Amino acid sequence: MNILITGSSGFMGKVLLKCLMRCKIVALGKKNANIICDLSTSIPVQIPLIELVIHAAGKAHSVPKTDTEKQEFYEINVVGTKNLLEGLAISGIPRYFVFVSSVSVYGKDFGISINENAPLLAKDPYGLSKIQAEQLILDWCNRNNVICTILRLPLLAGQNPPGNLGAMIKGIKMGYYFNIAGGNAKKSMVLAEDVARSILKVAEIGGIYNLTDGYHPSFAELSNYISIQLGKEKPMHMPMWLARIIANFGDLLGSKAPLNTNKLKKLTSDLTFDDSKAREAFGWNPTPVIEGFKLNNNAQ
Repeated sequence: MNILITGSSGFMGKVLLKCLMRCKIVALGKKNANIICDLSTSIPVQIPLIELVIHAAGKAHSVPKTDTEKQEFYEINVVGTKNLLEGLAISGIPRYFVFVSSVSVYGKDFGISINENAPLLAKDPYGLSKIQAEQLILDWCNRNNVICTILRLPLLAGQNPPGNLGAMIKGIKMGYYFNIAGGNAKKSMVLAEDVARSILKVAEIGGIYNLTDGYHPSFAELSNYISIQLGKEKPMHMPMWLARIIANFGDLLGSKAPLNTNKLKKLTSDLTFDDSKAREAFGWNPTPVIEGFKLNNNAQ
């Protein structure tokens, strides 16, 4: 199968290239790719005939600090998607299209077993951009008779992960990470390699799916598992009463504070998603993150 992978130099893109290496891959990215293109500013015009598109390019979840950073989510995730679709319309319509989206579209900070029927209530720039990109893709695939798959992913685990998981690993390695109130809050996660290995199967079916590891580890379980791999002591714990005091001071300092009452609620609340639809539709059977997540060889 001829496959186009966008965002090939990103975290998920690299995993896709590794797991699908037996296929004929055309990589599209800003660097180190067959097609060098910044989708946020350009329409790709040299795409060969492709059967499957895996759209993994995008600006990852982060807290924007300026209006410019907020606009980047729209330019990269929405305009970038629009430009890709226009390029495909010129070069040739694929048979299948898979979009790597996010559970952030639900706009939830807490909740248990949230499924694909939940309303898309995101108000933050990242979640909104993913909602808009999803709709662009759904409409385009419907018009062009393309089998469309949208994968809504939680926190991704894999070698050298970015974002919050990467920050946790660094904090444990340097000895300044701690869990709050026992670290009992459970969060959905998934191994990036499990997602990549499932794509050829789900692409033929189409649909919208949450993908998780099905176990939803707590902060304590995850941090202890990472500590063992790093050869470090278990992370320290901060009692809730102390966390509340720090959070109240954080409220006075504004959104830039490392901890405020809003962040504290997120850190101490369960947020899990239901992946039973994927299990029934295409036999999704992932590995629990705290069994399959291996740090890179240079972690210590």
